[in-house]
Amino acid sequence: MKMNGLEGFLEKVRSGKMPLGIAITFTDSAVTELACAAGFDFMWFDGEHGEFGRENAMQHLMAVNGTGVASLYRVPACDHTEIKRVIDFAPAGIIVPMVMDENDAARAVSYCRYPTCGGTRGFGPRRGLNYGADDFAKYMEASAHDPLVIIQLEHIEAARRLDKILEVPGIDSIIVGPYDFTLSMGKPGQWDDPEVSAAFDECCRKVREKGILLGCYTEANFDLWKRRGVQYMAIRNDTSAMFEGCKLQMARAREAIGG
Repeated sequence: MKMNGLEGFLEKVRSGKMPLGIAITFTDSAVTELACAAGFDFMWFDGEHGEFGRENAMQHLMAVNGTGVASLYRVPACDHTEIKRVIDFAPAGIIVPMVMDENDAARAVSYCRYPTCGGTRGFGPRRGLNYGADDFAKYMEASAHDPLVIIQLEHIEAARRLDKILEVPGIDSIIVGPYDFTLSMGKPGQWDDPEVSAAFDECCRKVREKGILLGCYTEANFDLWKRRGVQYMAIRNDTSAMFEGCKLQMARAREAIGG
């Protein structure tokens, strides 16, 4: 759908470009407008750790409309009701966190697809149909692949089940969550640990070999993740970007005025 930026996002990937995104946690939709103006390719709306309610979610998705920026929404859990609460607002992708095995993955796909595609999604699109302005048949055709079903891989036990997860039909993308992943290995933030690095390498290789779109969240080591085959990256969240910007401006001012 044009309103959610999915087509442009996928075109960037197909052309070999690396879409870059930011995770949005603040409830004010002006933050999303600002991030779009800053040039990000996609928004990662964090309904898992952020403060979003349904009204906030709708407002942020509306702020993306017309910008060409893709809107990915992370739900709190692999839950039919939680996905239903936002999927009818027409995001470009639904990110499902902490998928642990193939059964979780199959449920995630089912919750995002209508029964005509073998899923269990309830019908009530409204915004997805552009409030009735768009063609119903075309909407139903697009709903077979829009929104993207994005599985978040963020636990070592899920990595051990990855071969089975990758066999689940209908997964459009897998995005690596490295922070929780390292925590699950008892090595929080130890990106250079050989065991951690090897686990990331293997997971990324398997996803790419399966032909599934691969993403990650990382605030550093961008070149390393690119070498692993990552095709899109969320590179910052709004809180850290604001903090970093404030600290930088303070340091500049202090240097200029001498303390």
